[in-house]
Amino acid sequence: MVRRTKIVATLGPSTDDPKVLDEMIRAGVDVVRLNFSHGTAEEHKNRAEFVRNRSRAHGRQVGVLVDLQGPKIRIEKFKQGKVVLENGQNFTLDINCPKCEGDEHRVGIAYKDLPKDVSRGDVLLLDDGCIILWVNHVTDTQVQCRVDSGGELSNNKGINRQGGGLSAHSLTDKDREDIKVAAEIQTDYLAISFPRCADDVREAKDLLKSAGGRGGIIAKIERAEALEEETLKEIIAVSDAVMIARGDLGVEIGDAELPAAQKRIIQMSRSANAVVITATQMMRSMVHNPLPTRAEVFDVANAVLDGTDAVMLSEETAMGDYPAKAVAAMSRICMEAEKQDLAKISDHRINTKFGRIDEAIAMATMYTANHLGVKAIAALTESGSTTQWMSRISSGIPIYALTKYVETRRKVTLYRGVYPVSFDAECRTAFETNQEVTDELLRRGAIRNGDLIIITRGDQVGLMGGTNLMKIICVGDKCYLSKENIIDPENINETD
Repeated sequence: MVRRTKIVATLGPSTDDPKVLDEMIRAGVDVVRLNFSHGTAEEHKNRAEFVRNRSRAHGRQVGVLVDLQGPKIRIEKFKQGKVVLENGQNFTLDINCPKCEGDEHRVGIAYKDLPKDVSRGDVLLLDDGCIILWVNHVTDTQVQCRVDSGGELSNNKGINRQGGGLSAHSLTDKDREDIKVAAEIQTDYLAISFPRCADDVREAKDLLKSAGGRGGIIAKIERAEALEEETLKEIIAVSDAVMIARGDLGVEIGDAELPAAQKRIIQMSRSANAVVITATQMMRSMVHNPLPTRAEVFDVANAVLDGTDAVMLSEETAMGDYPAKAVAAMSRICMEAEKQDLAKISDHRINTKFGRIDEAIAMATMYTANHLGVKAIAALTESGSTTQWMSRISSGIPIYALTKYVETRRKVTLYRGVYPVSFDAECRTAFETNQEVTDELLRRGAIRNGDLIIITRGDQVGLMGGTNLMKIICVGDKCYLSKENIIDPENINETD
């Protein structure tokens, strides 16, 4: 059984050892994440090049995802590095407080528009909700608060307003420069932080294209306002993928509402043919422990059963003591969850009209495969769109994306149940293509004689969006795979 759910792992100091990265690739990482909130441009370039070199050495295709920092809605630093706040005490967020001069009474804020965005009675959550402040009074430069839930507060912790509503723009000046770096890296995906609306996604897409990048755009859903029905629909519609960033999102909407929000985002994304990643603290205990907790096992498995394309590791791999073990543990959990019938059943778009021929072929392929006992699907694709549509249908059948374009092979590393294969169909007859595809799947151990497979392709090789053929083949059947029974392979009826 081949794992269908993809694993995204964040790179960092813990993965810079070549042996560790090799272990992670062997454990099954599909996409690596470069977190631009930390590190230098040169470090990120080196890591991207390194992972691509090592993945080639392992005969694997590993995608690269650049995650932009986004607006710094954070406090500044304390003189002593941290303070302890007591319940009921007064504490001020002060624009004019020097950057490193915070104490138990006040601290500076990196987000200078905070006083404009809040008013008396608002609740501010610091450090992912560990510290809760009630806003008592606001001036032009200060937000004066009462500590409702105190504790230890250290440097540069994030600030969220309960219920959302902070007006910080999604893309900062730093992000704009980092997009140029992402284009230089040739990132396969670019994740934007805190998008408020579809226009934020469009802007990022335009900036990446202008910089020469060709990667897909991932919208991180982490603001309460992004969950509004129409706003979420519009964001999904213009994004190549969405990420459920459960850290900041959970703080803004409340922990109790997060599970339902996650399920809704996954369902809406798949219905709109978008890819979806579930992220944040999925296996956080493995930062320092070699095994996940039972709660983390259930969390990952439930995301798989809900239909997520990928699950993501953050500090577990970037800073953790057991990066490869975290990937391996997540892989085991995904594979076990995928054995459940719920992970193989789908009525996706069963009553929906299709707008394109290649989309219709993709849906017909999955319907046929699920009802005929097909063992594998081989899609000859230019852009990867056909395999993306196929991957929206829950199924236990592997989908192989055969393409000569390395960008497409990297792109499909994020699609659930889709596996990239280097393949060039140019200068081959239809007969030769079918034979080569079948031989490739046999070499991979994906099929054996007597199995049924489906091959999809287009009449015109090299035409984007040109998939218009679906052929069912019985492996080993000489009427398809042996020249001795075919007078003229060029005249085979491709619609048989």
